[in-house]
Amino acid sequence: MQLAPMKASKNLGFTLIEILLVLLLMGLATSYVMFNAFSVDQQDKLKDQARRFQVVVDMASDYAVLNQLQLGIRIEEAENQYFFMVLDEDNKWQLLSDDPLYGEQLLPEEFELALSLDDLPWEEADRLFDREIFDEKLSLDDASVDIGDKEEKPLPPPQILIMSSGEITPFSLEWIYEPTFNDDAPAYFYLNNKDVPPLELLGPFGEAQDA
Repeated sequence: MQLAPMKASKNLGFTLIEILLVLLLMGLATSYVMFNAFSVDQQDKLKDQARRFQVVVDMASDYAVLNQLQLGIRIEEAENQYFFMVLDEDNKWQLLSDDPLYGEQLLPEEFELALSLDDLPWEEADRLFDREIFDEKLSLDDASVDIGDKEEKPLPPPQILIMSSGEITPFSLEWIYEPTFNDDAPAYFYLNNKDVPPLELLGPFGEAQDA
């Protein structure tokens, strides 16, 4: 007996268009995952930078108390860096170089710093200064600056003071990530100090906040 031939199925596999569509969707999904992973990574890196500063300032406060020293922190916003300083016996500011922990720290170029010293919501009229060398603008009095060797440029004074009592002048330091060459969401963290450590870490925020 001769069997009747079976009809060929019309759905033997995917068409070329269907395959291309699947590949396109997979590519878009991969791009989305990579995009979000990069964005979160940058935010985490910014938070790590802020946390490091938070911990080191706390340690510097203990260092100032144990050694009965007046320390300072200089924030260079234009250069995207900060470093710790110590006031020597001649009332001159020097780099605190005894420990690399307090050495110059340069932030990655995609991050920025913004320091606020005035009009802080917790700032009180009675400042921490008990030495005439400091004026109300957190700088050295002109009469107290000894230039010495004219070829040696003196260090600029710190904006943040860490006293031998452990007290720290009030400030708010903003840590900023504002991407310009991609569609990442911006991120902002704030380190606030009222008078004594530990510093208060706030964030992340999706837009700049008032200190």
